[in-house]
Amino acid sequence: MANLLFLLPILALSLSPVFVAYASTLQDFCVTNPIGQGNSVCKDPKLVEANDFFFSGLHIAGNTTNPVGSKVTPVFASQLPGLNTLGISLARVDIAPWGVNPPHTHPRATEIFTILEGTVEVGFITSNPENRHFWKVLHKGDVFVFPVGLIHYQRNIGYDNVVAIAALSSQNPGAITIGNAVFGATPNIASEVLVKAFQLDKNTINYLHSKF
Repeated sequence: MANLLFLLPILALSLSPVFVAYASTLQDFCVTNPIGQGNSVCKDPKLVEANDFFFSGLHIAGNTTNPVGSKVTPVFASQLPGLNTLGISLARVDIAPWGVNPPHTHPRATEIFTILEGTVEVGFITSNPENRHFWKVLHKGDVFVFPVGLIHYQRNIGYDNVVAIAALSSQNPGAITIGNAVFGATPNIASEVLVKAFQLDKNTINYLHSKF
C-alpha cells in the first residue's frame, strides 16, 4: 500500500499532459483576438461575427512560377480566426507539371492529402534508424495520410497541374522545409557541421548555403 501511495503522484504527473491535450473546451469557440483589440487571448464573444468563421479564396489557383513549382495556400487560425482552439485547418496545394512540394514536416499535425486534379507521387519517411520510405502515386479522388512530424513530400508526375486539399489536425500545424531549415538558417549552421552531417565538401555546402 505504501508503494502504491508513493506511485500515485508520479502516475498523475505522467498522465497530466494526456488529459490536458484532450481536454474539452470550456466554451463554444475562442476566436483569435487581433493585435490591438485588448489583452485577452479570445475575442470578446459579444464582438464575434460570422466573418470570423469565414474564408474565401481557395478557388484561386496558387502561383507556381517559382523554383520548386508549387504553392501552398493555407487556411490556418491566422487566416481564419474562428479556427483557434478547434484543432483543425486546411490548405490548398498547387503543383505545376514536374514541380514538387519539397520535403517538409508539420511538427504539430497529421495531414490528410486529397487529390482534386492531376497525378502526384507522394511519400513520407519514418524516423531513425529505419528511415523507411512509404510512397504511392495518387490520382483524382485519392487520399493519403502523412503521420504527424514525419518528413513528407509531393511531386507532380503528370503534364497537368495538380490541385489538392490538405487537412491538418491543428489550427497552427507549422511547417519545416528541410532544405530551407538546414541551409537557410539565420545565422547559418557552421559549414563544418554540415560537411560531416552530409559527407560533402565545404565548397558544396557553401554553394547550398548561397542557394537558400
